[in-house]
Amino acid sequence: MEERKRREHVFKPRARLMLLLGDELIRDTGIAVFELVKNAYDADASMCTVTLCHIHEEGNPDTNIVVEDNGTGMDLDTIRDVWLEPGAENRKDERVKGERTRKFKRLPLGEKGVGRFAAHKLGNEIQVVTRARHEKEVSVQIDWQDFEKAKYLSEVKINIEEREPKVFRRNSTGTRIEIRDLREMPWNKQRVRNLWRSITSICSPFKGPDDFKTCLKLEPNLGWLKGLLAPKDILKQSLFRFTGTIDGNVLSYDYEFTPRHQLEGIGIRTASKKQMPVVWFVEDPETGKKEKIMVDLDKFKIGPVRLVFHMFDQEPLVLRLASTDPGGLKAYLNNSGGVRVYRDGVRVYDFGEPGNDWLDLGSKRVNVPARRISNNQIVGAVMLNLEESTDLIEKTNREGFVESEAYKHFKYGVEFAVQQAQHERNFDKDRIHKVYSRGKKKEPVLEDLTRLRKEVEKRGLEKPLMPYIDRVETQYRDVLDRLLVAAGAGLNLAAVMHEVEKGISTLYDAISRGDDQKRLVTLARRLSDMVDGLNWLTRKTGKAKVKASVFIKQAIVNSEFRFRGHEIEIFNGIQHYDNPDFEVRCSRRLIMTVLSNLIDNAIYWLDVKGDKHKRLYIGTTYELNEMPAIVVADNGPGLVDPPEYLIQPFVSRKPDGMGLGLHIADEIMKTQNGRLLFPGVGDLTLPKGYTGAIIALEFKKEK
Repeated sequence: MEERKRREHVFKPRARLMLLLGDELIRDTGIAVFELVKNAYDADASMCTVTLCHIHEEGNPDTNIVVEDNGTGMDLDTIRDVWLEPGAENRKDERVKGERTRKFKRLPLGEKGVGRFAAHKLGNEIQVVTRARHEKEVSVQIDWQDFEKAKYLSEVKINIEEREPKVFRRNSTGTRIEIRDLREMPWNKQRVRNLWRSITSICSPFKGPDDFKTCLKLEPNLGWLKGLLAPKDILKQSLFRFTGTIDGNVLSYDYEFTPRHQLEGIGIRTASKKQMPVVWFVEDPETGKKEKIMVDLDKFKIGPVRLVFHMFDQEPLVLRLASTDPGGLKAYLNNSGGVRVYRDGVRVYDFGEPGNDWLDLGSKRVNVPARRISNNQIVGAVMLNLEESTDLIEKTNREGFVESEAYKHFKYGVEFAVQQAQHERNFDKDRIHKVYSRGKKKEPVLEDLTRLRKEVEKRGLEKPLMPYIDRVETQYRDVLDRLLVAAGAGLNLAAVMHEVEKGISTLYDAISRGDDQKRLVTLARRLSDMVDGLNWLTRKTGKAKVKASVFIKQAIVNSEFRFRGHEIEIFNGIQHYDNPDFEVRCSRRLIMTVLSNLIDNAIYWLDVKGDKHKRLYIGTTYELNEMPAIVVADNGPGLVDPPEYLIQPFVSRKPDGMGLGLHIADEIMKTQNGRLLFPGVGDLTLPKGYTGAIIALEFKKEK
């Protein structure tokens, strides 16, 4: 059989491939102009001007868009061997080698060689005029419709002319791109204003390159840009400012609240936190379970991440008092609010654009809108060093970074920082609302009943009405009691189920291995005690005298398996340190709910701190106001917020926290004629080393 001849073949790209690439890679006008301006930055320009000519007049032959810079320009060889070769990696090679521009010492931002398709997105005809130092001027004419007419890419001829300077005369250099036969006409006011916002956002308003400016001109001047506020004007009106750095696996930050304009009666507040471990929770979409992620940027080439967040309060009264231009501020935030990403001070598109809620601020705000920041309440910047962040790779279509493991950790870290900024802001928002709220906050129902009683007594109607009022109060307190228990138990339901499942599994494994009967009985008794203890959280019981030692022992038994799993050493103060025991008349299940919440918090924060020797102490004391108290203390990172803030609902520094645990604990202690206290280190005698969170359940002395 005759052997078939093998022949080599090559790809023959169709001419219209260039048009398809342009449409796919460049999504809209904003990205198109952004890419052209970014090219000017890479060309070592100090200025790039975008001029829109007659863009409001459809059919006007003078309509065009001109993008001009004073950068290094290009010579004939560069046009022919680089600019006309889409995908050329000269910029990427320069960045990898660390080659910086001659004048401003910049590393190039471009790396894929596709930015020139931006011009096609804007119009069908372009003329590029460019001149390099000591070279002639080069003019390039491209009609993108030629790529529709020709069959193969090689058939499309590009007109290139080398000539004496006509645009860049004398010793000037740069590039001028004129785009005609615009693809979308006419332009309206809103579109022009959006483009202005896009151009002014190219350089960071916080720490952008001082040697690069952008400008948008409109010819003729239609007044469409009148009244637009620049980013720096907006930043001056922010009430809440947060600056921080994520370095490796820790966040350090400074925060400042500064009342402005007519917002009086509230003082400046500052806060500073150092070495806060960065942790995040990720939900499995299939199981719904949340996995804790210890974020560490040192695992990747990301470098330190610097953060600046300026936050606002859009409530009408606050906006009116705190701003000199409430309408302009609100309009800017609604159109240009959000958190953007910058490399070497130049923006990475399209983080922070209206359609890209990359930090999921909108979805997180749904459940507790008053406590969560939305994109129209923040103007923020995440700043990276280009040379150190090579593991964060921009998508070819200019829609953020490729979603690699490096990007995921980067995003988790920024989300954690936003949560801390949000936490600080909420504290001061509450201060504002206390001063400017229209009415005094009252305890619902109970205060109404008290007022009703007084009115009944005043009118001498005690006999016919008071029994009903007493019954209403009793029933209400009973319902409130049940709800507090249910809420507290609900917060720990996952932990409860986990412990019971683990206890059953441990006993099953021991039986399967043939462990001795004594050990099996011990495990079975522990499991029974645990379930019995958990029953306290739901069982209907009245108030009875219970010893503190019983509470402490049962709380430890309930969480014994968790302590082992998290490698936490637990100390019973009565057992190990001869703390005094005492009896208290209370609802057994409610106090167990409080202890369960406090232990749950302690386990979480001990894990976050990450020390090898994690210790938890539950004991008693009379040192606080000479009242009996149960004390829960640990050697974790400690409490960083004032007590009056910690007990408010929806206040939490946990990435996945609802912020109800301490609020419920405080409400329960009130129903038990007690108090939830937050002693400082040194306020009471504790074993050595417990310098983390210290929380006390104080009870009234039994008569």
